[in-house]
Amino acid sequence: MFSFQRDSVFKLSRLNAALCAVGLVTSLSVAAEATTDEVMVVTASQTKHPELTAPASVSYITREELDELVVNDVAEAVRKLPGININPGTTYGRNEIKIRGLDSDYTLLLINGRRINSRDALTSAYGNDFDLSSIPMSAVERIEVIRGPMSSLYGADALGGVVNVILRQPTDEVQGQVGYQYDGPTEGSGGDTHKWNVYASGSLIPNTLLGNIIIEQSKRDAWRTDKTINPDTDALEERDELNIFSTLKWLVNDQQDVDLEILYSQDDRDADWNNWGMAVNNVQKLDRTNIALIHNGYWSQFDSRLRYNFEQSELEDDSELNGAVGDIKQTNNTVDVQLSGYVGDHLLTGGAEYRNTELKNNLTLTSGPVDYSQSAIYLQDEISFGDLAITLGGRFDDHEVYGGEFSPRAYAVYSMTDNWVVKGGVGKAFKAPGLNQYSEEYSVLACRGACRVVGNPDLKAETSVSYELGTSYQAERWGAGLTLFQNDIEDMIQAETWDRVKTELTYFNVDEAKVKGVELLGWFDITDTVSISANYMYTDAKDETTDKALTLTPEHTANVQLDWQVLENLYVYTSYQYTGEQYVRIDEKSDAYGTLDLGARYTAMDSLNVKLGVTNLTDEDRDDVATSYDYILKSRSIYAGVSYDF
Repeated sequence: MFSFQRDSVFKLSRLNAALCAVGLVTSLSVAAEATTDEVMVVTASQTKHPELTAPASVSYITREELDELVVNDVAEAVRKLPGININPGTTYGRNEIKIRGLDSDYTLLLINGRRINSRDALTSAYGNDFDLSSIPMSAVERIEVIRGPMSSLYGADALGGVVNVILRQPTDEVQGQVGYQYDGPTEGSGGDTHKWNVYASGSLIPNTLLGNIIIEQSKRDAWRTDKTINPDTDALEERDELNIFSTLKWLVNDQQDVDLEILYSQDDRDADWNNWGMAVNNVQKLDRTNIALIHNGYWSQFDSRLRYNFEQSELEDDSELNGAVGDIKQTNNTVDVQLSGYVGDHLLTGGAEYRNTELKNNLTLTSGPVDYSQSAIYLQDEISFGDLAITLGGRFDDHEVYGGEFSPRAYAVYSMTDNWVVKGGVGKAFKAPGLNQYSEEYSVLACRGACRVVGNPDLKAETSVSYELGTSYQAERWGAGLTLFQNDIEDMIQAETWDRVKTELTYFNVDEAKVKGVELLGWFDITDTVSISANYMYTDAKDETTDKALTLTPEHTANVQLDWQVLENLYVYTSYQYTGEQYVRIDEKSDAYGTLDLGARYTAMDSLNVKLGVTNLTDEDRDDVATSYDYILKSRSIYAGVSYDF
């Protein structure tokens, strides 16, 4: 059964789907029994809180819920959560996570609370999707999404929100799983995806050394369809992925443990892209290694964490447009320390971080490798006054190029009852320009090969002040929530629009942009075996200078889902996702569209699970405006999966 944030269901007409989601939330009566099973989340404050009273707007999806779906990466896993819309950052199946209408550049991606980032190597148009695909979904224990800025804890890039992927930890008892999943479109040619995974966990030395390993491999053929404007190009690129994740946990004693986490991924892609009516082959091969060494201490008065994280991304970029084969390497080294404990009635969490990034790129950095560093300190105070809980925090970041920036945040949660809270807050966030945006030495091929985009050293860092106010109710059989939000962004960075004449473009600051809106969500257990859940988001996102809407930001999004536990060993669901009108370019608007999914999961025996389903059952298409820019919606697809636990 889906939890409080879940969404989506049966097919409704376009705008009616959004209205149904609103109606579902607002029509629920306020009377219910006390809530029972509480889910503890950690991303909102880096301390444990029940979801209802966490000092932020939190969504999550669990391992059990992921097992019921066909999911190839993190974007597909969170696409139905409140406040989320997944839009194509580029064509050919490369998706990005947008939170509350803000671009994916403002979504910070974490693995077990650590940054994962290859954007300098890949530029923003590619990095987010490559980062998302590097995480093996069979290794995921839970995904937490914070909607709203969190720079007071996590620093730059968290203007829109945070996606924290929490991976499986080693277990004392021996356990494991093998699985296979197939997904393929029913229209066009190719597009079949085959995914295999193996998982094993257990004690290597009883009560002393625990370990696990997850290996996941996925292969997808390129997909071609007559929906594209150029029949000789691919709508989805060919992908060959291998992800390996392993953890060793040394239980030093009752007060200390040491974790060694290793994540290795290969991500090879090959596609024929549309370039002014010509097919241009594009091959990219990315190897990524991420190693983290963590010491955790559980002392009498406080907890401590000392962590070192190494991340290296090596990209071979072989495109016919480049004129040369790109040899690109980005290396990130991060050291951070954190202490958390009570001082009187105050729960204090504080820490410091140092991060260095080095980049080598023979295509864009003509004068050789470059590097830059950032350092930060932060402090957070959580205190309760009866039913009122206050969280105050602040972080000071010192960027080698852009100097110091202080990001404060204040948040309050008032418990009207054990089931009903009112909460809200205000926070400041910032984002320094990326290396590709501020460095004159960084030059990226664009305009389908007809121009280059060069960094602008006069850019200012982006800053935002964000507000939210909401209320949530959770009981045993139903729950609902309403949140108003507003982000005022100064000096938002935008790229110049090509006028089909210029051969060199750059970036510039927009004086002010504003993104405001409302989120509604709710769920209701109709019977002991049938439940319905829904969410809706209205977004008004504008460049205040020009009064133009921000692109790729739908005004309305909605999800509705119906879950039915038919038998003890048979679960089925149907879901509908609505995406409203949006500008794909400044003056070109694409129509709304909606997709209907059906799925089932059957437990054949205690250890054998089978899942079957159909996505985009009605074979919905994007309109001519979207397809003219090669934004193609994947056609009706069938999927099947089998897993065996041991």
